[in-house]
Amino acid sequence: MIEIQAGKEAVSAAASDISPVPAIELDGVVKEYLAHGEVVQAVKGVSLSISEGEFFSMLGPSGCGKTTTMRMIAGFEDPTRGTVWLHGHDVTDVPPNKRDVNMVFQSYALFPHMNVWENVAFGLRRKRVPDQEIKRRVGEMLEIVDLTGREKRRPREMSGGQQQRVALARALVNNPRALLLDEPLGALDLKLRQAMQIELKRIQREVGITFVYVTHDQNEALTMSDRIAVMNDGRVEQLAGPREIYERPATKFVAGFIGTSNLLTGIAEEVNGGTATIRVGELDRVLVPVAAGTLQGGSVEVTVRPEKIRITHEEPGANLSAVRGTVAEVVYLGTYNSYAVNLAGGAEFTVFEQNAKDSSITAERGDSVWLSWLPQHSYAIGS
Repeated sequence: MIEIQAGKEAVSAAASDISPVPAIELDGVVKEYLAHGEVVQAVKGVSLSISEGEFFSMLGPSGCGKTTTMRMIAGFEDPTRGTVWLHGHDVTDVPPNKRDVNMVFQSYALFPHMNVWENVAFGLRRKRVPDQEIKRRVGEMLEIVDLTGREKRRPREMSGGQQQRVALARALVNNPRALLLDEPLGALDLKLRQAMQIELKRIQREVGITFVYVTHDQNEALTMSDRIAVMNDGRVEQLAGPREIYERPATKFVAGFIGTSNLLTGIAEEVNGGTATIRVGELDRVLVPVAAGTLQGGSVEVTVRPEKIRITHEEPGANLSAVRGTVAEVVYLGTYNSYAVNLAGGAEFTVFEQNAKDSSITAERGDSVWLSWLPQHSYAIGS
């Protein structure tokens, strides 16, 4: 087995000044259900720590346990085993209304008979906050979410994005220590969703509150998060910053779920100057950075991202990873061309070539081509 040199985890500005007491901490949290007479584990021993003021995302496919984990943080689900800590206090058995967190759902759950102002002020009025204080805090929050001047509108008179901002303002006006967001942009169209991703991050920075965000959308998580927990089958497969997860996926699942990834399996033949040569065919080679003293001869799986690869008709130089193949499909996608290339060994690679100067095609269907990339763009992964 080949050992790969560990990269430094990306550390965000928001998480760099780490509080001695985490905002949220899960210690060996397990959630079991009884289904058709059998015990099913939805969450399998999740342990993680979220810093004060961090934008933290739980990312994974449907059924991976991310929403169940969030609901245990909120108090809507009780852990079968394990402990939930909020700001240094064990809240495992504390009911939701006694926890200093608020939750925003995909459905927004706005009161249709109330206008914007009344929706946002609702929680403060229930707490019997003085009227002058309500006026000040609601006004400030509407300014932060860019809804000043729309105070008298009803939810049905607003766009999906505006309704989302009302839901955020209503949750944030209560000054919670943490805000939990469960797929809040899922009901929006693509363009509005992308715009709201930037808005959410801006709002989080302005208010400085810990955000915990659940999503199955990798682009959302990469765009907004300081750190991401990638979940699969009730477990955290990798917990790191967006760049670390994208550039250095810890497992095959993470490599395949985050973006588009090309995978190759080969034998480590030699290590020279901190670079291992992985042989994947008679003339094909993949160069991978490795730690000193790594054993040779082991089977290793390597991943490389499509945008890192160059496609040419000429054989690349010896200092590059190089594999041969035949172009199976070419798709013009405006900002880049996408190539599907069948390799000699049977694998299929995807290559993205940016249209930096024009929309010309480097290779056509049926062409024999070489694919090459720098050694540092190869990364060996676990199972």
